[in-house]
Amino acid sequence: MPEVTRRRTGEFVRLLFAILLEKPDGMQAGDAVAAVRKCVKLTEYEAGEYPSGGQRFEKILRFATVDTVKAGWLEKRKGLWIVTDAGRKAYKDLSDPETFYKKAVQLYQQWKAARPAGEPEGKEETADPTSAKSATVTFEQAEEQAWREIQEYLRGMPPYDFQELVADLLRAMGYHVAWISPPGKDGGTDIHAWGDPLGTRPPRIKVQVKRVQQKINVDGLRSFMALLGDDDVGIFVTTGEFTRDAVDEARTQEKRKVTLIDLERLVDLWIQHYGNLTDTARSRLPLKPIHFLAPMG
Repeated sequence: MPEVTRRRTGEFVRLLFAILLEKPDGMQAGDAVAAVRKCVKLTEYEAGEYPSGGQRFEKILRFATVDTVKAGWLEKRKGLWIVTDAGRKAYKDLSDPETFYKKAVQLYQQWKAARPAGEPEGKEETADPTSAKSATVTFEQAEEQAWREIQEYLRGMPPYDFQELVADLLRAMGYHVAWISPPGKDGGTDIHAWGDPLGTRPPRIKVQVKRVQQKINVDGLRSFMALLGDDDVGIFVTTGEFTRDAVDEARTQEKRKVTLIDLERLVDLWIQHYGNLTDTARSRLPLKPIHFLAPMG
């Protein structure tokens, strides 16, 4: 029966790391796998599918990334794959593909051996869909798909519907929304809220909402902060992300207090306060948890 050697797996993994190292902010898992696929000539066996479904190459690569995660070389977050500092060092120090992957496997085994006594060991971990790693890969792919659908849904939402969604979240968190910008020029802020029903106690909360995919840079953040008075606090919400300099600017502010909420944090807050949302609010972003056996560790 044809097999994929550890060296061949190492070639796939090192190529993945080379691609991810060019993306310091990370890369969506599906895009990363596709990028590796474009750079290699697969054998007939590798290009084939498992009886249970799924291309053998993709599962070989995804199974191997489980080792690199446990080795501390790769971080996975809602479908985003990011090489860690330890991963960068390993890629630089271990240039031989087989040695590179073998070290990841060794570190994985060390992690496995360090698990609490009595924790299930599972089956032998090989690049086969019946192995214990299959649960991890299945979990990751389900998370990737769910997160991708949520991203697309929110980024495709009409701007004023998204504005209402943010206002709904603030109400669910216990804030009192006093004003929401109507369609048209908003003067730089989209929502005003208070911590008390009558708005008699500072601070006043000013919110800017941006339904964009690109990152908000420090200039965009400073334009918003210029609208904050001495007794105001700002919340900047985006369906994208913030550049590192924007994050540093918000973190080091002493006079102008501002909180940054990117898409990931927005969804986390929506889930956290979902029970406090009205039925109308929930209809803007309806979510339903699905429970299944999660991977160990």
